[in-house]
Amino acid sequence: MNTLTRIFENKIISIVRGAKPEDTLKIAKALRDGGIRLIEITLNSPNALESIELISQELGEEMVVGAGTVLDPETARAALLAGSKFILSPTVHLETIKMTKRYGAVSIPGAFTPTEILTAYENGGDIIKVFPASVGPNYFKDIRGPLSHIPLLPTGGVTLDNIAEFQKAGVVGFGIGSSLVDAKQEVNERYLMELTQKARSFVSAIRS
Repeated sequence: MNTLTRIFENKIISIVRGAKPEDTLKIAKALRDGGIRLIEITLNSPNALESIELISQELGEEMVVGAGTVLDPETARAALLAGSKFILSPTVHLETIKMTKRYGAVSIPGAFTPTEILTAYENGGDIIKVFPASVGPNYFKDIRGPLSHIPLLPTGGVTLDNIAEFQKAGVVGFGIGSSLVDAKQEVNERYLMELTQKARSFVSAIRS
């Protein structure tokens, strides 16, 4: 199964920002145990490439790892060589999209307005990350009126309370950050158990 198909199938991309490499593998395993199969390591995290490589090697096909907050093609290439299967950006950076596609990976550029979303898609974006999603599900419903052919991934503002409404709006997946993984907390046994349960809750919310 290719990466794009796995994203469409599993839907939830857990965003891990700010965690140390020694904690990211523990977090990834806890998320896996809760049914999540997609994880994004943001590149403004400590030694992010090391974390990507570690998860890719240790969890293999159990967890598809990608890189987030990718701002330029050189950084995208480094993340891909470390094991990233998909690249997320906060903006529409055409050279970053081209580099990602050159390596056969999934490109998820970030956009907000209809013009940005269409531009990102027409230039090779496989899925368009709409950020911030805190504008609410109705915005996605409205955008999908004229742009129903473009796969949208709300990110920034998706919670357990609203994820079902986003799904009803017709999005293909969800980028979920601090409402799932709060890397500021101490990553101990209790935290990891709670994280697994929270992951199960998110998965259940989109399956019901």
